[in-house]
Order: sequence, then C-alpha cells, then structure tokens
Amino acid sequence: MYRVAKASSARRASQLLSRSLSHSPRSATSTAHSVPSLRLSADGSPSAPLSLLRTITSAASLLKPTPSPTASAGAPAAAAQPAAEPAAPPPPPPDHIEVFVDGKGLYVPKGSTVLQACDAAGIDIPRFCYHPRLSIAGNCRMCLVEIEKAPKPVASCAMPAMPGMKVKTTTPLVKKAREGVMEFLLLNHPLDCPICDQGGECDLQDQSMEFGSDRGRFYGFKRSVEDKNFGPLVKTVMTRCIHCTRCVRFAKEVAGVEDLGVTGRGRDSEIGTYVERMLTSELSGNVIDLCPVGALTSKPFAFTARTWELKATESVDVSDAVGAAIRVDSRGGEVMRILPRLNEGVNEEWLTDKGRFAYDGLKRQRLFAPMVRSQITGQLEVASWPEALEAAAKALVGVKGEEVQAVAGRLADAEALVALKDLMNRLGCDNLRADDGDWAAPAAGDVGGVVDADLRSSYVANTGLAGLEDADVALLIGTDPRSEAPLLNLRLRKAVIGRRAKVASVGPPLDLTFPSEGLGQGADVVVGIAEGRHPFCGALARAKRPAVVVGAGVMRRADRETVMAAVQTIVENAGVVKDGWNGYNLLHLTAGRVAALDVGFVPSAEATLSSKPPKVVYLLGADDIAEADIPSDAFVIYQGHHGDRGASRANVVLPGAAYTEKEATYVNTEGRVQMTQAAVPTVGSARDDWKIVRAVSEVAGVTLPYSTVDQVRERLREVAPHLARIDEVEAPLALSTESMVHRAHGSVLQAPLELPVPNFYMTDAISRASVTMAKCTSARAKQAAQPLH
Repeated sequence: MYRVAKASSARRASQLLSRSLSHSPRSATSTAHSVPSLRLSADGSPSAPLSLLRTITSAASLLKPTPSPTASAGAPAAAAQPAAEPAAPPPPPPDHIEVFVDGKGLYVPKGSTVLQACDAAGIDIPRFCYHPRLSIAGNCRMCLVEIEKAPKPVASCAMPAMPGMKVKTTTPLVKKAREGVMEFLLLNHPLDCPICDQGGECDLQDQSMEFGSDRGRFYGFKRSVEDKNFGPLVKTVMTRCIHCTRCVRFAKEVAGVEDLGVTGRGRDSEIGTYVERMLTSELSGNVIDLCPVGALTSKPFAFTARTWELKATESVDVSDAVGAAIRVDSRGGEVMRILPRLNEGVNEEWLTDKGRFAYDGLKRQRLFAPMVRSQITGQLEVASWPEALEAAAKALVGVKGEEVQAVAGRLADAEALVALKDLMNRLGCDNLRADDGDWAAPAAGDVGGVVDADLRSSYVANTGLAGLEDADVALLIGTDPRSEAPLLNLRLRKAVIGRRAKVASVGPPLDLTFPSEGLGQGADVVVGIAEGRHPFCGALARAKRPAVVVGAGVMRRADRETVMAAVQTIVENAGVVKDGWNGYNLLHLTAGRVAALDVGFVPSAEATLSSKPPKVVYLLGADDIAEADIPSDAFVIYQGHHGDRGASRANVVLPGAAYTEKEATYVNTEGRVQMTQAAVPTVGSARDDWKIVRAVSEVAGVTLPYSTVDQVRERLREVAPHLARIDEVEAPLALSTESMVHRAHGSVLQAPLELPVPNFYMTDAISRASVTMAKCTSARAKQAAQPLH
C-alpha cells in the first residue's frame, strides 16, 4: 500500500511539473526539443532526465541483456542518453526502379530486362540466345520465369522490368516450363557429345544437366541438315544448331557484314550464307565463341584436344598494334588454340581471325639453334652458342660505332629493345631504327624521324580505343582500320551506329563495315582541309568531339613531314585537342612500335644526316626491312624466332623466343602497357631476346649492368617510368602544334596515298608461317575473283 501510494504521488508530481513547464514563457516548439522532463524515483526524488520524444525499440534491442547496476552506475551519462534511431536507407537513384526477385528487393536501372534484374540479384537464369552485346531475339525460350499476376511464364530476356514487379525463378511452374523447352531442344539434337569439339564447354550440356528432365517423350527420326562451307576457319555441323541466331546477329550488328541469315520456316529453318561462300569478316572466328552448341567450331582445332587437357595462360595478342587480351591454351610444349579474354578497354570480348588462328605458325619455320654462315660453302650451319656469340661480338667490335646499325622488328618487346639500345650506345652506335613496316626509313634531313619520341602524345592514339566510340566526326588519313586494326574499326562502327558519327577518309576507297565518305586519294586533300578550302572543314568545325586518325599510309611517303604538318594544322584549327578531349590518334601496325618510341629506339640527328652505309647490321626480329636498305657487303646478325626474310640474309643467326614463350612487355597503339606470359617452353636452344643481347655484350667486352629480368625492368622504369604501370594508359598531354609545323618543307607529292596492308592475313613472321593464314589468303583471293552478281 505504501509503494502504490508513493508511486501515485510520483506520477502526480511529474504531471504537475510537466504542466508547469508547458505554461512557461518559452515557445512551445522549443519546449519539446530543449526542455527535458524529470523522472522521479520511487521516493519522489528527481533522477535522470527523460526525453519527451517518442523512440522505437527494435526486437533485437529487447533481447540485449540489461546492464548491471554496477556498470550503469559507473556511466550515468551514457545511460541517460535516449536510444538512437536507425539511419534511414538512402533513397534510390531517380533512374532506378525496385523489383523483387524470389522475395529479395533490389534496384535496377530503368529499361533493364527481367533477366538482367535476376543477374543483378545473383540468380542464374539459363539462356541460349541472349547475349549482352547483341540485340534481344527471344528465340530459345529457356529463360522462362514466373511473374506475379502474369497468366503464364514469360521470357525474361525480352520482358522489361517494371516497378514493384515480383519475379519467381524456382517455382514448380518454372521448373516444368524449362524442362519442356529443353525437351524440345533435344528433340532433333544429335547424340554427338563423344565426338563433338564443344564437349566440356557446351552450354547445352551444362543446362540440360541442371534444368532438363531425366527422360523424353518423343521418339522417331531426328532432323538432319546439310553442313555449310564457311571457309577455312569455321567448321559447321548444322544438325546441332538450335537456331539461337547469335551468329546471325553478331555478323550483322557487330561485324557489320551481311554474311549469315535464316532461311526456311519452322522445322525447315537453317542458318547459312544462302549462296555458298566464306565469311568475309576479319572477326568471323568470334561466332565460335558465341555458339552455345557444337554447330560452329574451330576448323583448325577440330579433333586435336579436349578442353580439360589444356593449360590456360593469360597473355596479349601481338598480331597487330591493338594488343587484345587473349588466353593461350597449350598442351605440353605446343599451343593448341588461342581465345579472347574480356578487356572492356581494349577488345571487349572479341578477337581478330589473325590473332586467333595464326598460332600454327609458331611451330613452323622456327629457329631452334644458333647458326653461322660458313665462309667455305656460303651456307648457314648449326653452331654452338659460344661460337655464334663470338662471331657476332667479333663483327660488332671490329668496326667503328658509326658503322653499325640496329633495326628493331615488328614483334620486338620492350625488354629486348632497351637492352639492344644500351648495347649499341656502349659500342658508340646511335643509328637505331625500326623496319619499314610502319613508316619509311628516315630520309636525309628528317632530324629525329617523323614523330617526336620525346612527346608521347604525338605517336599514340590519344583518344583511346574505347574513347573513339564518343567521337562525332572522324577523319581517317592514310589508313584502313578494317585491315590494319579490325578491333579499332569495330569501335568506329559503334560510334557511327550509336552516335550517328560522320566518318570520312583520305586515301584509296575503303570497304569499311559502316558508311563513310571518301574525300579523295591524294595528299593535296589534307592540305586543302588544313587551309580551310575543303567542304569537310564545316563538319570538323561543328563537331564537339572530332577525331583524326593517321595511319602508316602517310608515314611511308617521302613527303610525310609536309603531310604531318598539314595534319597538325587541322588538329589546331578544328579543335581536335581541347579540355577533356584529345582526338589526335596515330594508328600503328605492329605490337613493338610504341615501345620502341617509348625507350628512345630512334636514330640520333647525326645518324640521320649521315649517308655512310653500315658495315654491320643487327636485326632484332626485323623481317620486313627492304633488301635495298641492307648493303650487300654488310655483316648481318639476325636475332629472332622464325626463319623468314631476315634470317635468310644473315651471317649469324641467334634464335629467340616467341611471344607465347616469354614474359615480355608490349605497348599497344593507345599507349597501354601490357605483358605476355610464357605458355609453353622455348623451342630447342632458343632464349629470351634480352638474355641474348646481354650475352653478346659480355662477349664483346661491354657488359650490360643487368643479369635478371627484374633488373632489366628497373632499367625500363629509369628510361620510361610509365612502363612499370601494367594495363594502364598514361593520360595524354596537349599535342604540341609546333612539333611538326616547323619541319614542313616543299609541297606534297601528287602520288595518291597507299594502303599499307595488302593482305590482312599475312603481316609478320608468325602469320606468314601459318598454313591456316595461307588457306585464308587463297580462299579470299578465289572469292574475290568470283564476285556475286
């Protein structure tokens, strides 16, 4: 009774105190937030203040143990604070909507499909026809899901996600629908799994095991389709085709060629070219990766290996200057196939046919032992490494430094280039140049060469491969991107299709995969644009992001400096270089050219002005140097991995390692530093190129100060610090408009610009040794001689 009375008096006191506070002269709004009430203890004495604000107590907090009186007494201030309200979740972005997948809520961008929402939720939805880089077809019906209030299962790849949509992917209805679709797909599919090259990486195998039934209800004869001849690269077994049309959509939407299509209706539908002919795209091998079954497979790889027998090594393609990311599959000491890797900034997930299929050239015409030309027979004879190194060193030290010339080839890596440059400098030689694959040898008076090796923005593609998609006007000068760099051509096509960009070219007529305007074939067109006399100047002036792409067709001309001066005038007048945008691009042909310029592998001014022929020529994989550029009485040292043109002219042959056999640094045309990895061991007595140069320096008595690959790369960092940042692109500086203008002299020649790549399939020592590339060359020439009417 005493406790009840005391509690009642405490409540009355609290009410009186609250009433008195409410009648205080302070404002009503500040009272609730600034004036705390007093909690009275059982004996009527005031205790800790009590907040008048309402708080929400979660169930989890109710389960927390109550602190002991001892602990609460030690921290009265902490006990007096009210419970903090949970932070409100951030509002969704305005361009997102909320959907529910299997009871899990998430926000996806507006315009997303149900399949993309399920992928974002981490739920695997089977699919055959859907591909994120292709248009939506909805052919296979394998991606069926259940949507609340929908009368039947829907194809998630073609259904847009709507706000509040509730998607179910594991219900009995969905399971039964997928089993039915799989049963129809297997109705006419042959039992070729034991002999199919797709075995082990077949989507139909995997999804039939996971989503299919254990039995079928259809019996009878299976449909049979005649195989098609797509050329020497793609093998067809069309009876296995499930009509997903990925190959058709890739050819039309990505490759930009109308090669494939669907003929017939219903069970008579077939994928083919209608008229038998080879695929004309330089990216045709990608349909092999896209095909979810064994209908389209690699013809060179057919019946050679199973996927589980192969060792995968991530590397970089060196067949062109793009440097696509690749995966080298090997077995033992042999490269069995090459596939693309995902790299959004370079090749996305595509690969050129040359980079994919030229690997058979790695095992043909290889140099496996050192050789020295006999003075008696005049033939190259196999020698030991000490004998070959002694012969090479004797030739180098037997002449003056200015009588030696070093030439770097198309596939030279950065480590070998810096080692050879250091060796030549120690011998007193500064006559360093690249073979004429990209541009001609420096002519008399061309001090420093055509481009300034000290200004990196003058010799790289500053816009970047991915950045070309944002250009609204592109001017191509002396280049054919379809044959020189098909993956760069793909980026330009995306700009034309997606942004309606305007592309014009100066040079021979181009057969690109998108609409382009030919402005003329002569260099005088470039001068006319630079002087503002050409109608195309208006398009450049109106462009917000103009791009200029200069190719090797300019660099091979004798008047290249005058043409390049006009190009830089165009760059300045059209605002090609501005804040946030650098549209000047130099497109190289080879994988080793940018690294050579980065390390300064260029001739000095004295060597350029000198007309004295060299007595010793050191060829570092240089197989494309003109025969007239090597004096007939010169002593030639060839270091490389194939017995090509350079080795046939050599007095000493030093066998090197191919790009699949060494860990080396390459720089692509946009300046991205990348590294190859050793997938297979070297052939015979071959060695890494930088090791050979290091051994020659030691025998010649001018030993280089590094003996490990880490020390060589430390030297690379000293010469060019950006070479240490792998898979990164150094931000371009503003292009100096004075770097070429002051060199202009004379007028341009009347000769038209020429395309530097007459045959896409054979551009270096590896592709020239490839039987597959020879078949492609023959098939393309035969098809060109019999055009369709």
